[in-house]
Amino acid sequence: MSTLQLSLAIIGGLVLALIVAYNTWTSRRNAPKRALPTEHDPAAEPAQRLEPGFDAAAAGAMPPSEFHGLDRGPEPSEHTVDAGDALQLPVPPFSSERRPGLDPLIDVIASLQPEHVVSGDAALAALPPTRRAGSKPFAIEGLNEATQQWETPAPGQRYQSFQAGVQLANRMGALNEIEFSEFVVKAQAFADTINAAPDFPDMLQEVARARELDQFASDHDAQLMFMLRARQAAWSPGYVQQNAARLGFVPGAMPGRLVLPASTQGLPPLLTLGYDTQAALADDPDQSAIRDITLSLDVAQVHRTEQPFARLRDVAAALCQAMDGVLCDQNGTPLPAMAMDPIAADLELLYDQLDGRDLSAGSVLARRLFS
Repeated sequence: MSTLQLSLAIIGGLVLALIVAYNTWTSRRNAPKRALPTEHDPAAEPAQRLEPGFDAAAAGAMPPSEFHGLDRGPEPSEHTVDAGDALQLPVPPFSSERRPGLDPLIDVIASLQPEHVVSGDAALAALPPTRRAGSKPFAIEGLNEATQQWETPAPGQRYQSFQAGVQLANRMGALNEIEFSEFVVKAQAFADTINAAPDFPDMLQEVARARELDQFASDHDAQLMFMLRARQAAWSPGYVQQNAARLGFVPGAMPGRLVLPASTQGLPPLLTLGYDTQAALADDPDQSAIRDITLSLDVAQVHRTEQPFARLRDVAAALCQAMDGVLCDQNGTPLPAMAMDPIAADLELLYDQLDGRDLSAGSVLARRLFS
């Protein structure tokens, strides 16, 4: 082999090696970012917890002398509270929020007066099989004879009066004449079963009231959604979940959905983070490439005091920094930080208008109306 051939062979090998190295680097650069493995720190683990029990062997492990220095607390007689002192104990603050259940502000309500007191078991047996009239929630409540409170009929209770109700409006629209008629049929059947006399309001007036409430709700229904897009490398589902979990997000009810829980258990989440469902259900999620995720806020479902929009801005900024992303609108257009200030001002005005209608964001009635 001549010197020229040898030189060409060496050059060709170097070029081939460079091509392979470049392709490998490009592949790794464009691969979805994966979640970092969590480090196992034995020192961070809590000490083994001994459950209380009647274990003589465990009790014998402690010398008897060790028991003498233990503080057993006050004697039982010291825990008694004087009647006068009891009146000075703090009382939980009264909540001005309307009680859950039927409310004339957003419901059509018909009174049902039975001839005699009706047992809870009889009322339950007479309830209609479905709890909707068309697309509107339908409910029946009884006036508990003992507590004098309206409640959903329960076994073992006695009720001296009943009321049936159907919601005037929701995000499906206003109550119409057909739905009102279905409400009357259901309530009448229940009344006939328990021997009660129904008193229905005028249909035309209630339908007109439903349309007015629906118009107000449509004008004040705000559901905000923003997009976070990857600047360069895509993200894997695990990478998204790991970064979101650091900010308090937990898995939602659906694949590809994470939620930021409210401060009070049982209330709707403050924020929702979503990404491609197919990526979440992939056989190998680490190989699934996610180019964008969404952050959404259902304004009427969250209390104003939670400051959900401020939380959304903080979460978006933290995720963009940690994941090398950019905040965009729903169409993928990047948003400057100053673009969020007018939205915050508009939300404050919206909150005031909802408060003025006794439909404060996050209240029971608002969550029902905007659903």
